Amino acid sequence: MPSVRRVAHEFLQRQGLTTVFGNPGSNELPFLADLPDGFRYVLGLHEGAVVGMADGYAQATGRPVLVNLHAASGSGNAMGALTNAVAARTPLVVLAGQQVRPAVGPEANLANVDAPSLMRPLVGWAAEPACAQDVPRALAQAVFEARLQRRPVYLSVPYDDWAAEADDNSLHVLRRQVRRAAVPDAGQARWLAEQVTSARRPSLVLGGDIDTAGLFDDAVRLAERLGGPVWAAPSQFRLPFPNRHPLFRGVLPAGIAPVCAAFEGHDLVLVLGAPVFRYHEYLPGRYLPEGTRLIQVTEDASAAARAPMGEALVADPGAVIRMLTEQLQAPAEPVGPYRPVPAPARGEGGRLHPEQVFAALREVLPPETAYVVESTSTNAAWWRQMDLRRPGSYFFPAAGGLGFGLPGAVGVALGSPGRPVAGVVGDGSANYGITALWTAARLGLPLTIVLLRNGTYGALRWFGDLLGVPEAPGLDLPGLDFTRIAEGYGVPAVHAGDEEELRAVLARPADGPRLVQVDTSLTTPS
Repeated sequence: MPSVRRVAHEFLQRQGLTTVFGNPGSNELPFLADLPDGFRYVLGLHEGAVVGMADGYAQATGRPVLVNLHAASGSGNAMGALTNAVAARTPLVVLAGQQVRPAVGPEANLANVDAPSLMRPLVGWAAEPACAQDVPRALAQAVFEARLQRRPVYLSVPYDDWAAEADDNSLHVLRRQVRRAAVPDAGQARWLAEQVTSARRPSLVLGGDIDTAGLFDDAVRLAERLGGPVWAAPSQFRLPFPNRHPLFRGVLPAGIAPVCAAFEGHDLVLVLGAPVFRYHEYLPGRYLPEGTRLIQVTEDASAAARAPMGEALVADPGAVIRMLTEQLQAPAEPVGPYRPVPAPARGEGGRLHPEQVFAALREVLPPETAYVVESTSTNAAWWRQMDLRRPGSYFFPAAGGLGFGLPGAVGVALGSPGRPVAGVVGDGSANYGITALWTAARLGLPLTIVLLRNGTYGALRWFGDLLGVPEAPGLDLPGLDFTRIAEGYGVPAVHAGDEEELRAVLARPADGPRLVQVDTSLTTPS
């Protein structure tokens, strides 16, 4: 009989999980032994960066991705990055090494005591097989759980299991497939169509799941037939709709009272592919205006169950979008032209305004560029200047956990060969995932990193004012030169001193990773 390791490798190969993101420890080496031809191991220098890269790669490819982490210490290092993957509903299969079985009970060094509990309730499923012969089945369950739930899962495997002999039953996993279909039945479809077509002033709220599922263009067709305003759901991590489209009203504010105000005057709010809602700032008020009805359509049963208001249909948003588009009449007149971009604000004191930086990106980089953004204090400036009309154009840390930007850009670039990719990061967030630059250099990825240096945690300064704590300690970051840091990791870097120099650098084709540092004035997220 083949070994457990061989069965596991063949199963992963058949399922297409042949790109492994990892940072190995001793417990992981037996799994990595004898990887078959066709497997690719992407090394990250810190587990947070490893998960961020895998998150970006999985979002770019739309497929589950294997992450290999070390026991408790490596898994713990990765948990902050996992919060973003959970909020983005990214299907990561996290496979962690465990001490040999006889050493777990006595808590030998590098034993992960009660490994599944370590990652709960963060991941959607966590386990450690009861015996070596159950490893192939448990690995299959992990892959299918990640695919079905669209959420990270965690499997801890004692490293002596990999060399054990598999049994006959283990081989059944090689032929397994699990598929999902969630189309509304005739009654549900009729009910939903009646609610939408009878609404006098409907509005549409689209979540990141719309872009994740490849429904960007379908959502545009539905919105133009519906004719009402379109919002992106609060705390948006993907852009589900062209941001300068005449129907687009922007990203909903992440507070209860301002969301309610945005819906004033609308009798129906149709939410597709989003939770209801991922609030951030605590701004209490009514959930909905008087007379406003909300209907949510999502594949995420948990999101449907926990929503505090409205009606929910757990179904494939793609099927619902197609059904409603067929039910609605085409508009008598085409929608108007896309909204123009305003002239960018100007910086002072030798610093560029972030709007000048974003205007340069929009005008110089190709229109199909995918942007991975982690510059939270410049959020308002970003949306004022960008014109994004293509699917997969925008990626943001879904849970707000810093450290996604640089690794996520590496993962998106790796998963999108042939498409220009740019990471836009602040000097505060860059430090959390800086080691991803080494991986970008090793892989030779054609990736542009634009680093906005304002010398402070700008978003926290804004929050300090909001919370009445304007002089909190630990908010300034003087003396950081990312050009020297990047070059130490093997990434060519330049400091662009003015707008002309920035545009000249961006105009040169990126034949590998490069970092452009720009000094910018302090702005606020809104």
